[in-house]
Amino acid sequence: MNSNTQEAAAVEQSPKQRERARIAGWLMAATFVTSIPAALYLYTPVLNESTYVLGAGEDARVTLGALLEILLMIGNVGTAVVMFPILRRYSETLSLSYVASRTIESTIIGVGVLSLLSILTLRDNLAASVGADSGALDIAAQSLVAIHDWTFLLGPGFCVGVNGILLGWMMYRTGLMPRKLAMLGVIGGPMVFASAIFVLFGVYEQDGLHALFTVPEALFELSFAIYLIVKGFKASPILDDSRYAGEGGASAPANA
Repeated sequence: MNSNTQEAAAVEQSPKQRERARIAGWLMAATFVTSIPAALYLYTPVLNESTYVLGAGEDARVTLGALLEILLMIGNVGTAVVMFPILRRYSETLSLSYVASRTIESTIIGVGVLSLLSILTLRDNLAASVGADSGALDIAAQSLVAIHDWTFLLGPGFCVGVNGILLGWMMYRTGLMPRKLAMLGVIGGPMVFASAIFVLFGVYEQDGLHALFTVPEALFELSFAIYLIVKGFKASPILDDSRYAGEGGASAPANA
């Protein structure tokens, strides 16, 4: 961490930094567009119908949800990667931790996607031939749904909480966005993480009170996306390329 970051004069974003901010904002916005339809609508049949694997099913609907979640994974990792060259100027450890947390979250989401796609494979390849063993096939499908449910807690639960803490704190300390908006992540991240612990121990359900505790973090990520798309980075000392040229691979000066 550069201890002089907060003491130096604020610098306006360069055109390249403005472009970087816009890309990061659109990638964050993409995580909303891709995650909400799958969670609230597209996956409903396979998650809520206990005999889905034995019936006609709505494969196209579930497959579309899987595609959106693949795009969600790209958006998750992409946001962290695009922000890394700027945020590392404040703390390489924290910025790299953010990349790692986003990557872990996407990996967990991928496991959930694979579990639901596996149910489609079971239905297509085995449902017509199981006969009296349909109960065993149904149990296998419900086990895969349970895996998806746990990945939803570990990924959009625990990992999102860590993401909020890391990104919120770095945006607050660097001043790259208004600090009142960044505080939503600083506060919302721990709320999501703590609430996920309560869900893990069965205090309440994930689709109940836990959803309420995710609101500040969701508002932070939404404000992050909108602010960076519309405004870009707020003036900050770490936007001064000349001060960080040559520091462990940091960005070179804009006129280089």
